[in-house]
Amino acid sequence: MRLWSISPKYLDAKGLVALWREGLLAKCVLEEKTRGYKKHPQLIRFKNYENPLVAINSFLYFVAKEAQRRNYNFDIGKLDLVKILTEIIPLNRGQLVYEFNHLCKKLKERDLRRYQLLCQKSKDNILINPIFYIVEGQIDEWERVK
Repeated sequence: MRLWSISPKYLDAKGLVALWREGLLAKCVLEEKTRGYKKHPQLIRFKNYENPLVAINSFLYFVAKEAQRRNYNFDIGKLDLVKILTEIIPLNRGQLVYEFNHLCKKLKERDLRRYQLLCQKSKDNILINPIFYIVEGQIDEWERVK
């Protein structure tokens, strides 16, 4: 499971679909509708927020908006959109850079054109999913660094 902190606009088609699917799985875990993945490290940030379901629904809302922009048909009806929040979860700058580099490695193999467009630029202004806000710090301790 990879719940990307970077903006969904950076993801290729395969990555965006996977993010949606894995985000919905994370939502099920937080709703306690599944037995698996309960201790998955990617969920820590959402679990630590005062209302994890609002956090994951907000996260998925921004994924769905990117999918809609690309004319994909993600079922936004799967989300509880009573309240959409932004800038509620801190994101360490080191984590952001790590994820961006991780995505660039994937794109270099899967989508060379997208890689050249996104990854050859400066890493100073990486966009993030709007539910996060940047703080100084290293890669998060829950991250499984390869």
